[in-house]
Amino acid sequence: MAEDQDKLAAEWAAALAEQAETIQEGGGDDLADAWANALAEQEKASPPQEKQSEEALADEWAKALADEEAAKVQREKKQKQLAAQSRDFEYKDLTAEAKAQRSGSETLRRDLEFILDIPLEVSAQLGSTKLLINELLQLGQGSVIELNKLAGEPLEILVNGKLVARGEAVVINEKFGVRLTDIISPIERVKQLA
Repeated sequence: MAEDQDKLAAEWAAALAEQAETIQEGGGDDLADAWANALAEQEKASPPQEKQSEEALADEWAKALADEEAAKVQREKKQKQLAAQSRDFEYKDLTAEAKAQRSGSETLRRDLEFILDIPLEVSAQLGSTKLLINELLQLGQGSVIELNKLAGEPLEILVNGKLVARGEAVVINEKFGVRLTDIISPIERVKQLA
């Protein structure tokens, strides 16, 4: 490869020398012809060099790919060796200890006491509607507001604004109450959030 480069450099030097002589003799057209001849000679000489350089490049790529493949095989062998050397770790069975801790009445009572003191707002909703401000201002004693629920439909029991149950209105000791008829499942509650 270095010999080809030396040969090409010598050809270029010869072409430049011919050009310098032509310029000194004052032959401008001869200069263009000299360049054309030099380029033609170079094109005739280059295809074998290009083929040689392409073959060398292909050989280098093949060698690099072979080296990479060999390295990959070595890595896989090392992984297999490490896998063969490793052993399964034995975990201590903690289920019995966990069950013993959970079954203690003191622990359970402390957990429940923490939750039992959280205040919640419970409301029973008979129905709802939308009114314009003008309609709201025209309401008086004895006015009737039409709700979106039909007669006989269950009330909705809301805890902190979230539907958790349905029931029917009852009167107990001259006070209104709600008898629960349906508890909303956790899956339905999640669907209502979406």
